[in-house]
Amino acid sequence: MKRCFLFSFLCLIPLCLLNGWLRDFQALTARNVHLSSSSSIRNVTILLWYWPFNRSFSLRGDVCWDLYSIPHCNLVDQRSLFPSADVVVFHNRELVMHRQKLPLELPRPQAQKWAWMSLEAPVYNGNLRRYANIFNMTITYRTDADVSVPYGKLLPKEAEGNLVEDASLNKSFLACWVVSNYKHHHKRSKVYKELKANVPVKVYGRWTKKPIPSSALLPTISRCHFYLAFENSVAKDYITEKLWRNAYLGGAVPIVLGPPLDDYKAVAPPNSFIHVDEFASVEDLSKYLQQLAEDKKRYNEYFNWKHQWKVKLFTDWRERLCKICSQYNSLPQEKVYADLEAWVNTKDN
Repeated sequence: MKRCFLFSFLCLIPLCLLNGWLRDFQALTARNVHLSSSSSIRNVTILLWYWPFNRSFSLRGDVCWDLYSIPHCNLVDQRSLFPSADVVVFHNRELVMHRQKLPLELPRPQAQKWAWMSLEAPVYNGNLRRYANIFNMTITYRTDADVSVPYGKLLPKEAEGNLVEDASLNKSFLACWVVSNYKHHHKRSKVYKELKANVPVKVYGRWTKKPIPSSALLPTISRCHFYLAFENSVAKDYITEKLWRNAYLGGAVPIVLGPPLDDYKAVAPPNSFIHVDEFASVEDLSKYLQQLAEDKKRYNEYFNWKHQWKVKLFTDWRERLCKICSQYNSLPQEKVYADLEAWVNTKDN
């Protein structure tokens, strides 16, 4: 018996070694393919002139390849590399706050592109008329931006997921809302007041002096049937983490208010959200929510999308910047935004 056990053990050793060697070989092969192809294709150098919100990330190594499998992309933040940069990126927030300025005094290489980047709604982007005929590229959440960087998106699951658990379980509240930037003139504030007059709404956030630590955000939302994924501004394609993270990952059915219904349909799974504009009045919406919460079968149907899809959040500025390289060769070579203000404030789809 001991001999059989020893023999089996000795046989397993080379199998384990072989399995580990194969994994290392596959990784090495992929790396070598990348390195060999890099010798024949020129890298694109992306210079970030300053970090958004003054929060920097490490750019050591081949960041775009190592983190996101995007080849031929050199991501840098040293301003001394300005003369050799293919694209220079400027985050709008710092320009609006006058914490940074454009290097208009520097001799700009003829083929170099300047990119305007913002994830804010148009109303918060400040005066853009002064940037006429300066930028060649836009990087925003807009689907028609030169480089579109949404707050989140859906990815197909590799295999169909298991049956989604009863989503109606462990719910303590009908609807909840986490809000810090509360302004009475916002459309969402007016809808909230009407909604609260008809159904109970549990409110958290700095506005009510009930801030939620990030670790408790999703568990708190999970106890609600519905989440008010209300954007602070109604603008084309402006769909933020309120939908992707708070509602979808929190396990509550999102009630959305923001861009038109078709903008949501273009990016979100069907029958996974409730748009305020689908109802003739907030009172009608309130009645629908009450009926839906009491009908477990219909309520759970709002989570069927989880069988096939999963949510990917975009939170790392490096990933957004690396995406420039994956689209660089397909971007127009001679493009200039003669009226950036008009483009940013467009309301047409």
